[in-house]
Amino acid sequence: MNAGEHDTARTALEAVLHGPGAAEEITLRHRPLGPLPAGSALVRTEATGVSFAEQQMRRGKYYDQPPFPFVPGYDLVGRVEEAGPGVDPALVGRRVAALTKTGGWADRTVLPAAGLVPVPDGVDPAAAEAAVVNGVTAYRMLHRTARVKRGDTVVVLGANGGVGSLLVQMARRAGASVIGTASARHLDAVRALGARAVDRRDPDMYARIRELSPEGADAVFDHVGGPGLADSFRLLAPGGTLVSYGTASTRDAGGGARTPVLALFARLILWNTLPNRRGAHFFDLWKGSRSPDRYRRLLAEDLGAVFALLAEGAIAPPVAARVPLEEIGRAVALAESGTVVGKVVIVPGARD
Repeated sequence: MNAGEHDTARTALEAVLHGPGAAEEITLRHRPLGPLPAGSALVRTEATGVSFAEQQMRRGKYYDQPPFPFVPGYDLVGRVEEAGPGVDPALVGRRVAALTKTGGWADRTVLPAAGLVPVPDGVDPAAAEAAVVNGVTAYRMLHRTARVKRGDTVVVLGANGGVGSLLVQMARRAGASVIGTASARHLDAVRALGARAVDRRDPDMYARIRELSPEGADAVFDHVGGPGLADSFRLLAPGGTLVSYGTASTRDAGGGARTPVLALFARLILWNTLPNRRGAHFFDLWKGSRSPDRYRRLLAEDLGAVFALLAEGAIAPPVAARVPLEEIGRAVALAESGTVVGKVVIVPGARD
């Protein structure tokens, strides 16, 4: 083999973050793959994506991201190429999904086989990818945290986003009435999902929401954080639940990654100590992961429920664009542009 050439049969093409910087500064590298460890599987990626977590990681602002340089990629969908020692060989060839937190921006990934979740036959891999972290986040917040039921009124901030759009669809399926916020250009898309739409740039946005829910909301899902979180809390009816699942308002702010999150925790704890008959929660997708077996079992259960909804056509995760891994900078810039509905999906190019 000549210098500079790679044995692509035993390498992974990965996108690497070297430090905070422009999306165009993300680089690609070939990493040799050695023998598979016991209990692992080699997955050839069919689709991964750009979520808000990676946008924060690029700025060094994700709460517990690894030190630079590293390979981002919160989740992926692909086919098992090889089973390591102790793994059922029948797994080879099956389409699976995985929640990775990091490492997903690659055309091949070595993953613990116990954490792989089957993807139903006939489901488009890009649609499945758009339903992994976004879908399980929406499902758990709706059904395990807020426990939304038929007849409830639900407010979803950012209803055009990857998580928000699925929250709207799942809440409507559960029999709830939904109010969703979005930029003016996306209001028709939010209405098409079955929500009453409110312009998020309206200076009286919260007043508009109160007009649509005069008795208060049973659940509010807020990914923005910041000063507006108090307004979200005030939207709640007695017995209602605020679910905070991000700090998007601080994405481009200076300072470290931990300060906004710790300030958010303090605020939620204070609200929960007040005698106001309302609940305030921060959603942590990784809660319970220190008990790996139980965490994997619950993930398989919840993500399996999301995939079942997807397979029967009950939900349709919006795919904003499909971008080759080789154009990762363009994918990240598009996801961060605020101009798209749904998730930007990265599709590694075909290999010989």
